[in-house]
Order: sequence, then structure tokens, then C-alpha cells
Amino acid sequence: MTRLMFLAAAAFLLSAPASASQGDKEPVYRDCVKHCVRTNCTGARLRGFQSTQPPYMALTGWTCRDDCRYQCMWTTVGLYQAEGYSIPQFHGKWPFARFLCFEEPASALASLLNGLACLLMLLRYRSAVPRQSPMYHTITAFSLVSLNAWFWSTVFHTRDTYLTEKMDYFCASAVILYSIYLCCVRTLGLRRPAISSMVGVLLILAFTSHVSYLTFVSFDYGYNMAANASIGIINLLWWLCWCWLNRRILPYWWKCGMVVLLLHGLALLELLDFPPLFWVLDAHAVWHLSTVPVHFLFYSFLIDDSLHLLNTEKPGVKLD
Repeated sequence: MTRLMFLAAAAFLLSAPASASQGDKEPVYRDCVKHCVRTNCTGARLRGFQSTQPPYMALTGWTCRDDCRYQCMWTTVGLYQAEGYSIPQFHGKWPFARFLCFEEPASALASLLNGLACLLMLLRYRSAVPRQSPMYHTITAFSLVSLNAWFWSTVFHTRDTYLTEKMDYFCASAVILYSIYLCCVRTLGLRRPAISSMVGVLLILAFTSHVSYLTFVSFDYGYNMAANASIGIINLLWWLCWCWLNRRILPYWWKCGMVVLLLHGLALLELLDFPPLFWVLDAHAVWHLSTVPVHFLFYSFLIDDSLHLLNTEKPGVKLD
């Protein structure tokens, strides 16, 4: 649910990213890239580049043209700064100082930390909750889907390519849709398994249609953002409703409610959208870093709730 919530909240608050930005539309940038590619990316110069390129750069797919774009980006940034203009974005992103093969070092680290927090708490959940708990397998599956999403988020922020971007977006959508299933099972499916089964089939069809449209019709950022936001907001309201109705019955209800409110509040950090501090730390990275502790509170709720269900003869209370 954590990955879902801050994705949904950000999608609700932000517009779709642009495919072209002020920096990469500048003639000085375009001319620089053309000249660099023509001069350095053919013949002996290209072989020289390839022979001196560090193995980790080659393994992550950095090409001579990519290096030209990177160098020309900083040339353009330098000219902007010399003239007193604000820092421009390039190809929909702020300029970041590359560290080894990492395009966005802070965001990649933040995604990795979120993944590690998720993994740590999954292991704690599995050690604290017996397999007989009604939600055990559903929560375990949800955690694996979330771990996969954080893995691709880390890869995408390490190296932005056609494949890594698609995997980041598609895996994020999978978390959002599976979160709906998790919520449905917890609030309705424990007493009415047929309902959760039907919802599961519908969500699989929705995911298949979503990915097919983005892959074979049009990779529409606006549509993707709106679709994720719509499903995410439904899920958030569903959980909040459950928290409200169970506030006098379950002593741990506040943990779920706090997770929802925290992640919505932290998503506001994305609105800052400032040029990266020290060319490393931007609003997106700050947002992801701030969500790392939320995993611990969320899984604390899941542990409490799973043990409650295990010890209750008739699982759940209101909305079950």
C-alpha cells in the first residue's frame, strides 16, 4: 500500500512530464550534441571512447551519444548560469551530476532504501505472523509485487532507457492494482471470497488492458497518470473509510490512518520541484527518502491486524 499511496497522491497533484524541455530545445544544446557526435562517435574516436569507457558504464548501456548529451547538458547549464537565467530541465528532467553509472544518484538510493525497508519488514512480518493467518499469503504476495516495483524504480533512476522507464511505470501500476485487491480481501473477501475473486479477475484484465494500450497504442503520460490516480484515490478512500468505522473496535486502526495521511502529506514535497541541490538532491529524491520510515509503521499495522484476524473466531469487524 505504501508504494501505491505516494504514487497515487503524486499523480493526483502533478501533471504529466513533458517529452521535451527548455534545455534540450536550445539551439546551443542541439548544435553541441550534433558536433560532439560527429566528432567523437565515429571511427577511431569512437573506438577510443569504447576502449577507455569503464566497464560499469558499458554494462549499463551508456553510449558515446549519451555521453555527448551529458557533456552538452552541462555546457548549456553553464551558459544559463553565466547569463543569470534559471536552471533549465532537459528531456523532462533536471540536470543531475552522474555518479559512476547512476543518472539520479539520490533517487536511486532512495528507491533502494525503500526496497530494503520493504524487504526487512516483510521478513519481520513472516517471522511474527503464522501462515494460518487469513491475510498472510495476500500480504506476502503484495510485498513481493512492491519489492519488484522498488527494484525497477532503482534501475530506472540508475539508467533511464525505453525499457527501464516502461518497467518502472508498469510495475508501479501493478502495485496500485494489487493494492485494491489487498484492500478488497481485507474488507470484504474474508467473509465473501467470491467477491475478492471477481475483483481479482477484473484487476488482471485492467492491468492487461492498461499495459497493452501504453505499449501498442500510445505511451500517454497523461492517461497513465490519470488512471493510476483514479484507482489510487479509490483505494485510499476505501482504507480511510475502514479506519473510521473500526476506530472504536481495533486499537491499532490509527496506524493505517496515519500511513494514509503521512503519504499524502509527504507527496506535497513533489510540488516544490526545485533544481537539485549540489546537482544531486531534488524534490523527487527528498520525497522518496521521506517515505522510507513509513514502511515500518505500515507493516506494524499489518502485523497487528493479521494477529487480530488469527485470534478472532469471525475475522474482521465492520466492512469485513
